[in-house]
Amino acid sequence: MHDQPVDNLRFPGLRRRGFLAAAGGAAGLGALALAGCAGSGSAADPAKADGKPKRGGRLRAAFAGGGASETLDPHLANLFADAARAKALFDKLADYGPDLSAQPRLASAWEPNAGLDRWKVTLREAVFHDGKPVTAQDVLHSYRRIGDPAKAFRAKASLEPVDLKASRALDARTVEFVLKRPTAEFPNVLAAFGAYIVPSGAQDFDKKPVGSGPFRFVSFTPGKSAVFRRNDAYWDDAPHLDELEFVVANEESARANALLGGQVEYAHELNPATARAHEDKGQIQIVRLRNSAMQGFVMKTDRPPFDDKRVREAFFLIADRKELVDGALSGAGEIGNDLFGKGYEYYPGNLPQREQDLDRARKLLRQAGADKLKVTLDTSPVAAGFTEAAAIFRDQAAQAGVTIEIRTGSKDSYWKDILDSGTFASYRSGAMPIESHISQRLLTGSTTNATHWKHKDFDALYQQAQSTKDKKDRAAVYARMQRRLHSEGGFLIWGFADWILGTARNVRGVEQKAPANSLDWARFDKVWLA
Repeated sequence: MHDQPVDNLRFPGLRRRGFLAAAGGAAGLGALALAGCAGSGSAADPAKADGKPKRGGRLRAAFAGGGASETLDPHLANLFADAARAKALFDKLADYGPDLSAQPRLASAWEPNAGLDRWKVTLREAVFHDGKPVTAQDVLHSYRRIGDPAKAFRAKASLEPVDLKASRALDARTVEFVLKRPTAEFPNVLAAFGAYIVPSGAQDFDKKPVGSGPFRFVSFTPGKSAVFRRNDAYWDDAPHLDELEFVVANEESARANALLGGQVEYAHELNPATARAHEDKGQIQIVRLRNSAMQGFVMKTDRPPFDDKRVREAFFLIADRKELVDGALSGAGEIGNDLFGKGYEYYPGNLPQREQDLDRARKLLRQAGADKLKVTLDTSPVAAGFTEAAAIFRDQAAQAGVTIEIRTGSKDSYWKDILDSGTFASYRSGAMPIESHISQRLLTGSTTNATHWKHKDFDALYQQAQSTKDKKDRAAVYARMQRRLHSEGGFLIWGFADWILGTARNVRGVEQKAPANSLDWARFDKVWLA
């Protein structure tokens, strides 16, 4: 146990919040991460050494926080800190594995009817922290609370396919979800960010929240700290740690210095410079979660010059992806191929990697009558690497005869501003299934369709996929859709950034193939102190 009170840690106030990501409006707040392999700060990989878990101790984890407005209401989570605290106290019916496929949690099984518009979900035997069993009524209460039209809970948009009035409890541990339309990927709804199960009638979560998660509530001071204790009755084995403390350190330098100074054992969201300075030096461990943040640009496909697919293809070919990754991400990432979800379920990894081809780009621009093209690129310091990538791409475009003027927008309104305005903009996104990316961003009626990709035949393919029960056949439809996006879509996806964590040398069990906001990210019930 560590006896130094967190209030003695002098962390600066909030400047750069740890928002879960950033891609056009409320639905675009879907977290920063993708699936992939990972690295560690030691050749011996001490995070995985001493393989037998040891019980006991308090782990202190530093996250960027949300100030005095922070809450433990899991349905209001918007920050990484919120999500990590919610995961410690609560469970969802499902969560996302490393490839962003839905994995069972409180749900032990799910089964659709032949029409894929009714799903029977069976609950495992689990209890809340007050000893009461988790029941079908608790599930319905939780989902109906999230879906309350008078509230702005994060998972509301994800639950849209569910007819919450018609859905019902078949017995204490079985829920029948009635859907508004066939939905083959319904388990993704169960895993949606913020779709936590709370006890029926629960409303006040900041004084004594009761969940079914691996840790029990001890104390909470918004903007400062939260302390939780091991739940020995947890259905998925009790945590190794006695206690878990979340401390707020809003500046990256404060989190890094707290880790280096022994004030915390886990620091979330470190930058590449910090990682390079301390990787393999022996003082702390650096953990890289590969492919964690999709990085790119959006081209508005409904207006000049990008309403001509030849211009979009030319811009694909202008990009030197390695130069962008090296320059904008300090090399902490890997190149993209103009498709979301590298390493995810349904990702078409067999498509050829697009390379820079300035001659072909110039030819396409000439054919489109755009050989002296001038374009405004909207960007903002709202996300790491945005302004750097904009400057690099401007210089690359100049080699193809394209003049790019950079316009820097407000961090506070950037995502709203670029959703409908402008023609070309910096963009990033994180962890969500490829199906969710399509449904939220690429259908005619999608609320965060930043590229304005609106094609009825593409919409029809999505509906075909959602109506296809056989997974292999469904994958073939998704592959067809993504081949078209790769050829003529509006997302120029040049890279995928590493997500970087730091831990003390005695921390074990941190999963390295765990995209941020997936099941095994911030999985403190599986961590121990050697």
